[in-house]
Amino acid sequence: MSEEGRIRLNARQRARQRRIVMELSDVELALHGSVEVRRTRCGNVGCACHGKPPRLHGPYISWTRKVEGRTVTRVLTGDQYADYQDLFENSRRIKQLVAELHDLTLEAVEADAGRRGRPGRSSARSAEG
Repeated sequence: MSEEGRIRLNARQRARQRRIVMELSDVELALHGSVEVRRTRCGNVGCACHGKPPRLHGPYISWTRKVEGRTVTRVLTGDQYADYQDLFENSRRIKQLVAELHDLTLEAVEADAGRRGRPGRSSARSAEG
């Protein structure tokens, strides 16, 4: 995009953009998806899982994600879950940072549209005006 066609950022917005980019550059490996840790009761009425207090079976740890449009689930051991914790957290952090970048971009585009007097404001904001 040419310099005159660029969306201009004020000093505060540039600082936010630099912080987001720096934080993204610090993230190493990441695993997307969701993790569920469950404990369950079995169907055996005499089992300790039905006692008072119950001693449930598990934990059963499932990691679920989408691959080529299909849901893929993998059962993890407790050790794997512990080893992958940082990777799951990295994925959450990437999503947070990308959402911040989207918000910053929208803020800049809306300010630019107002400055240039062209369409581009969100319908919610234009309905208020």
